[in-house]
Amino acid sequence: MICSSKGTILIYRGKHSTFRLPVTGSSLSYKNRFNNKLPITVTAFQRSSSSLPSSSMAVETMSETSTLLLTSGASGRVRALFSMRELKRLVTIIHALILFILLPFRVVVWRRRTGAVVIRDEKQERKVWSPPQIVVRKRGAGGSESGCSVAPPSVPAAVVDLEVAVRRELAMRRVLEDDGGDGSSVREFSLFPTKRGDTLFTQSWSPVSPNHRGLIVLLHGLNEHSGRYSDFAKQLNANGFKGSHLTGHGGSDGLHAYVPSLDYAVEDLKSFLEKVFTENPGLPCFCIGHSTGGAIILKAMLDPMIESRVSGIVLTSPAVGVQPSHPIFTVLAPIVAFLLPRYQFSAANKKGMPVSRDPQALVTKYSDPLVFTGSIRVKTGYEILRIAAHLQQNLNKVKVPFLVMHGTADTVTDPNASKRLYEEASSSDKSIKLFDGLLHDLLFEPEREIIAGVILDWLNQRV
Repeated sequence: MICSSKGTILIYRGKHSTFRLPVTGSSLSYKNRFNNKLPITVTAFQRSSSSLPSSSMAVETMSETSTLLLTSGASGRVRALFSMRELKRLVTIIHALILFILLPFRVVVWRRRTGAVVIRDEKQERKVWSPPQIVVRKRGAGGSESGCSVAPPSVPAAVVDLEVAVRRELAMRRVLEDDGGDGSSVREFSLFPTKRGDTLFTQSWSPVSPNHRGLIVLLHGLNEHSGRYSDFAKQLNANGFKGSHLTGHGGSDGLHAYVPSLDYAVEDLKSFLEKVFTENPGLPCFCIGHSTGGAIILKAMLDPMIESRVSGIVLTSPAVGVQPSHPIFTVLAPIVAFLLPRYQFSAANKKGMPVSRDPQALVTKYSDPLVFTGSIRVKTGYEILRIAAHLQQNLNKVKVPFLVMHGTADTVTDPNASKRLYEEASSSDKSIKLFDGLLHDLLFEPEREIIAGVILDWLNQRV
């Protein structure tokens, strides 16, 4: 309807039109139902079928020169049908339909050769092939090999179990062989059971001095392990902070670097924090997370019960913004992750992505048997995309005090997403540090001492 300057609306209708106004009696005026509280009056007129087409309405103002013909509204519905919102809803429906159709045909592919699990440590090498039998070989110092064959299991769980046992043995040995440097730190490990029945390998670094100023819970990034942060943990100890590392890789249960759900990691962190709160009453607790570990911490902080008990968080290169190499992967990822969750698209890349400008740091990282150097598994990649998308939709719900740090040359996670976090978060205490030209692994860059100094300054100001 269109109002004229005189405050009167005239509506004409065709004889066969279904648009009707409740006109009663012989009078053609229709009084305002709002007791004339609105400054308009409405009058209906009957027009002959020859005046207007039967399938349209004419709206005319009191002006003698302006007449507007409106259709029944079908064109508006067509435009709404092709809106982005409806297209996204259509894609979601198609995803659900495809997953439902393919559900009976879901398979897990274990390839004869490329599906092998290869485990190495400083003293031995073991190779396990799934079909047609499991072969375990141990190579001696002289180059000779001895081995034995056993019957294949009904499921490849034995392969994973052996892999976990080797990794856990190596992780434990490293802790026991660590003398604590100058003797100011005590390094220990423990096994943390999850609600799902899995076991996580955790470690702690505690200052010898009993006067602890705060507690740090640190989560590492994808494919690495908590032992890589031993030097940084000792720096925290030197400043009076006790450190605990919750890890999902390294010596923990599960196929190496395979993430069935990052929601599991979020729940594990919450359970671990509850344990920490109970064992350290009155001690301020902070969380430090790198890359995917930062995303896990951020999602846990969306829980008000957890956020209210954490004094602050530090995020280095958090996985808040992670884009696939091609947009089509966003559409295909849920389907492929459902059908072939453990599948790897390409062969292992020993060089890895450019994460540090320090050549020695790269050699140390990618020669470490507890660091996964293979291609990312489909389900793992999908979980990272999913948690990043969730965080981007909930940045304004972040209320915990935080410091976010990112290198501007990072090609693994998006530094612009860290800017969005800083701009949109509701936290009253928030800081951001962007380092020009630095890559992903900030604590392993040549400027690592500067990075550690910024973190320690931020922590010391809040205890």
